[in-house]
Amino acid sequence: MSAVFTLDKNKVRQSFGAACMSYDGVAELQRTVGRQLIEKGKVAGLSGAILDLGCGTGFLTGELLKSPAVEQLLALDIALPMLQTTRRKLPGYADVSFVCADAERLALKPRSFDRIFSNLALQWCRDLTSVFCDCHKILKSGGVMVFSTFGPQTLCELKRAWTSVDNYSHVNEFYDANELMRLMSDAGFVDIQLEIQRYRPVYPSVMDLMKELKDIGAHNVAAGRNKKMTSRSQMQRMISAYPGVLGRDRISATFEVITMTARI
Repeated sequence: MSAVFTLDKNKVRQSFGAACMSYDGVAELQRTVGRQLIEKGKVAGLSGAILDLGCGTGFLTGELLKSPAVEQLLALDIALPMLQTTRRKLPGYADVSFVCADAERLALKPRSFDRIFSNLALQWCRDLTSVFCDCHKILKSGGVMVFSTFGPQTLCELKRAWTSVDNYSHVNEFYDANELMRLMSDAGFVDIQLEIQRYRPVYPSVMDLMKELKDIGAHNVAAGRNKKMTSRSQMQRMISAYPGVLGRDRISATFEVITMTARI
């Protein structure tokens, strides 16, 4: 697998900006994974200066602020509307700063953070080599990075269903665990720990699944996607091909979540 994915970064920014109002209403999986990330972070220590990389609408940011040992927190996101939503949720915190920036261009002061957290955000980066090298650079000696990201089995049912329609990319590609381990090691991280969990939430229909993906800004942003409008017959063919329909026409979808902890 190539270390660089062909994501349309402008599309990523626009998708998540447009989803800032609907995100919190449907992002239960993101909150579940975020809570687990906090628990892992407690083992590493929630203290000092912390970067929330890809903060979204601020759920993880707010959870991190509950730790009295956090001295300074920087919330960073590529989509300005997401960042503005986070800021509105957290009024009155003098020790929180907000920066709109791309995780692949972290122009932050070297050796300025004790911890970096990132919850289900790094899968929207094209080049994780750059991300991990920059994260290593801005961490202090002994600093820790804790993050979650989607693995390649995510939405495998939807991907399989679309193959019955055409050869375009309809579902985003994701790094696998071995690739992530190699990239982190190459960037200089040590004591790398990895955990993989699969979630299979149930939806009333394929269209409900696709609506949720849109509402969280996570619909297809691959540069190789079909830019023409999908016809009604193509959509129906995909829905008919969706595997594993449950009772009463319900469907499930796989979300593979890879969680990693490492230090410098």
